[in-house]
Amino acid sequence: MADFASWLGKTQTYVFTINGFPYGDFHGTRVKEKVYQPDWTTVERLNYTKQLFDIIAVLAPEDCGGSVSTLPGSFKEFGADEGVIFRHLEECAVYIDALAQKSGKDLHLGLEPEPLGHFENTAETLAFFERFLATVNDVDLVKRRIGLNYDCCHFALEFDQCRPSLEAFARAGIRISKVHLSSALTFDPNDADSLESLKRFDEPTYLHQVIVSGKDGLKRVRDLPEFYQNLESGEWTLDGQDQARCHFHVPLYSEAAAPLGTTQSHAVDMLAYRREHPDFCNHFEIETYTWGVLPDGLQSDLTSQIVREFQWVLNTVSSQ
Repeated sequence: MADFASWLGKTQTYVFTINGFPYGDFHGTRVKEKVYQPDWTTVERLNYTKQLFDIIAVLAPEDCGGSVSTLPGSFKEFGADEGVIFRHLEECAVYIDALAQKSGKDLHLGLEPEPLGHFENTAETLAFFERFLATVNDVDLVKRRIGLNYDCCHFALEFDQCRPSLEAFARAGIRISKVHLSSALTFDPNDADSLESLKRFDEPTYLHQVIVSGKDGLKRVRDLPEFYQNLESGEWTLDGQDQARCHFHVPLYSEAAAPLGTTQSHAVDMLAYRREHPDFCNHFEIETYTWGVLPDGLQSDLTSQIVREFQWVLNTVSSQ
């Protein structure tokens, strides 16, 4: 830790946040639903998160504090015991608060809604926090130390609008711990060319949940293979006006090649909201992690791609 902190000083770099969603390997191996394991019903997840805060409490600059992002409690398919999740989160909040007082730094945990997570969209997030806060001993402490990690890709996948969602969280007093600036794929599920192009993004490492919006509301499926199976079996019927989105993080600067599109506009809306509300959150992370699994034609030198993402964010901010 001392050596790393010294290196940060020498290189004029700093660490203000940790992505605590993955536990163990996250690249180069099958992750899929394992990214939710262990979930917040386990002591392993609680202790792991405490350890991450031990680290960020040392490394984070005093002027901006430190955050850790984590999964939204569990995965819907696990049928998790929510009461256990609440108890572990409250214990974690008390631990974070003690560290914050000792270090003099503002430390906070951000729960990250994701498609098919224990809670995944604006409505489910609001309901989860209402249930959670009704069980805790010190509501103010918990609201100070546990908030929301708002991932633009994830909320766009749910067809939630950025501004109404953020305004709803503000009214509920839910802290925005961190924002992930990210973008997902969009496609027309009625178009054969779109469906064929999307197959290039079917890969074995990460879950790529698909959500289709039609006249009967939203339909969800856990991964691309299941999506194609539902279409081929006739289990899903489309009305010709459907819109669809796929949980595959694509570079922020990418507008995708027709017939596919992206949810880039959600990140643009987020940055516009930040300009109007500069104090609503001060931790922003560019979160494209799929570089190694992007289809041929979208891959290039990693450093150049990361630089392009930073340039896109800075240019978008300066143009608003």
